[in-house]
Amino acid sequence: MPFSDYSEFLAAHPRLILVEVLEAKGSTPREAGAFMLVATEATSGTIGGGYLEFMTIDHARRLLAGDNVDAELDVPLGPEIGQCCGGRTRIGFTVVDEAVRENLLRREDERRAADPDVMIFGAGHVGLALVSALSSLPFNVSVIETRSIDETALPRNVIAKRVAMPEAEIAAIRPGGAVLILTHDHALDFLIARQALARTDLAYVGMIGSATKRATFRHWLEREGGETDDFARLTLPIGGDTVRDKRPPVIAAMVAAELCCVLLGGRT
Repeated sequence: MPFSDYSEFLAAHPRLILVEVLEAKGSTPREAGAFMLVATEATSGTIGGGYLEFMTIDHARRLLAGDNVDAELDVPLGPEIGQCCGGRTRIGFTVVDEAVRENLLRREDERRAADPDVMIFGAGHVGLALVSALSSLPFNVSVIETRSIDETALPRNVIAKRVAMPEAEIAAIRPGGAVLILTHDHALDFLIARQALARTDLAYVGMIGSATKRATFRHWLEREGGETDDFARLTLPIGGDTVRDKRPPVIAAMVAAELCCVLLGGRT
């Protein structure tokens, strides 16, 4: 299931308990506002895992079964529950009625609207590995191609577009978003990168390649009259050089880490 996508879970389970972190003091697994949904035989989301989550799921299911249990738990995260966070968390339990469902869907829509855009240019091996790695993270992911795309192979929360002029799609990215350039054509990569670097409000512009490709792009940008001052904002190669393994899933994992640091740093 994509990151925090509760709509299908809500539709599939008519009887649910909303388990929410109402207050978090000190060191805790999740922050106030984190929540999960608990059905009789399934859950969606997490409030941090461990014994804390185990006991809250059990408490929620007792509530579903009609037991007379408290609507809140105040839990110290210490040795008595086998956790050593050292903080304290207050957990609320709410029967999900229609009003709660509508509120959860509204919260999900607001969260999605706030998630940064990540536009991937190229649906080759690395592009598809990136789609897989990023689709479960709090990003609005789209993949752009000039060639045909097997959309059935993509996660359902990823937008796919086949276009003749992919560089024109840069304008659609909201400020603070990211561009990943991995097409089958270096000349096309350069066109997309130039368009992306012309936008100073993007948080990340990355291109797959080598030091040679980086130097070639710089010379091309100078020849074409591009703003070479913007060149420093280009990440090339993407994923860094700490891990030398060039298999697509490894590259994708390293790039996902880069994007989390750049796009999610400071967010809760």
